[in-house]
Amino acid sequence: MKTREKYKTVLLGLALLLTAKAVFAKSGDFAIDKPVTEHVLGIEEFIELAAKNDTEFEAILIEELTLQYRKDLKLPARDLVLDVKADYDFFVSQDREEPEGAVALSKLFPNSATSVSVGYETNASFSSRINSTEFSVAVSQAIAGDAFGRSARLQDKIVGAEIEVIQHQIIEAYEDYLAEIVWAYYDWYAAYENLNISRSSYQDNLKLLKNIEDRRKSSIALAIDVNKIKLQVLAKKEKLIELEEAYNNKFNFIETALRFKNTKGLIPKEPGMYSDFIISFKADFGRFWKHSRTYKMLELLKSKTSLEVEKEADDLLPSVNLRLGYTMNGDNFEIDNDEGMVFAGISLKLPFSDQVDRAQYETARIQRKKTGLQAANTHYRLFRDMRNLSLQIEKERQLVETDQEKISLARSILADEEENYSYGKVTLNDYISSVNVLDTNRFNLIEHNTQYQKLIVEWLRLTDRLIGEKELKNF
Repeated sequence: MKTREKYKTVLLGLALLLTAKAVFAKSGDFAIDKPVTEHVLGIEEFIELAAKNDTEFEAILIEELTLQYRKDLKLPARDLVLDVKADYDFFVSQDREEPEGAVALSKLFPNSATSVSVGYETNASFSSRINSTEFSVAVSQAIAGDAFGRSARLQDKIVGAEIEVIQHQIIEAYEDYLAEIVWAYYDWYAAYENLNISRSSYQDNLKLLKNIEDRRKSSIALAIDVNKIKLQVLAKKEKLIELEEAYNNKFNFIETALRFKNTKGLIPKEPGMYSDFIISFKADFGRFWKHSRTYKMLELLKSKTSLEVEKEADDLLPSVNLRLGYTMNGDNFEIDNDEGMVFAGISLKLPFSDQVDRAQYETARIQRKKTGLQAANTHYRLFRDMRNLSLQIEKERQLVETDQEKISLARSILADEEENYSYGKVTLNDYISSVNVLDTNRFNLIEHNTQYQKLIVEWLRLTDRLIGEKELKNF
């Protein structure tokens, strides 16, 4: 299907963009032994499969198919209209019967407000046994109130602006769901890494429990030490249970996006990270203001409301039409004894109160002002949101660096505490605390790494750069 191929191309473009960036910093040293049946699913392959299977994308893009009919629905019809009427008359008092009928062909040219019609009509008469017949050709040209197609041309521009706005909105909806898909992959990977750490920590604490139990048997450790480690093991088991549920929760979204096709045994791969991505709020916002789809859409909305005011003002004018034509009358179907007449004239339609059109005009003026205010408010809201988002990104970047330093220190402290505990220089509580501090910092690194990546994706989405210009050409 053409629509499906279109968004598949766009998604693949994004996948290549994501994986071209620097690699996500490792957040855990422990890995689960992978069965042969497991398949490592990278983010680019995930996006490609989602493009093929997730009908949410197709549901968004299918709206674009209706746009090709929007002008036909909202503009005056250009169709050639054939009107046929046929009767068979029975004159009871005269004991006769006569056929009569009419055929008319007309066409409107909206862009010039010109109407052309051709007609043929034959009628029976009570006073004569001969049918009267008429052939006519007429042209009508509006010279006020849609003068020479002005109103129709304004409506054409209004509908054209509507179509462009809707196209932008489709892309926005597409980009929003695309961001949701990418975020879901990051969450899945983070849940996978957290589960790895938790399983490894649980296994390490089981080994520590066995060691303490052996030391207790040798009267080197106390019974309270065994209980402390048992409590530690139970805490790690509790954490493991929670993280298994969290992983399954995140994986459910992945399975749904892939429509449950070949999802058994899937595990995530470290996604690309924008470690070299530089946020410059001032430069990025200036570029966003001048070139983004969002601001183009705001300008289109302002232009549309201005055009609507012009159209409503035009509709307030009286309807004046020049008429020119030729009529030929005669007898019988062949128009015998014909007589011709050329006519020219004017028709005027002038409502005195015009309450509805006046109300529509005033409403259009209010809407124009409202749209202008909304555009200004949107500008300041986007400025605020982008500035706050840039601060969040910088905060997460610094927290990632801090977590990496803390993990390095926590590993060193744990190694020293393990040795000190073996020599009885520190208590078991000190050793357990060191183990937990390391685990906490490893979990924190995963959390902040994932959040940093998701915020970068949000920055690209907000600034209309999640889908690049090259991919937009496929829309």
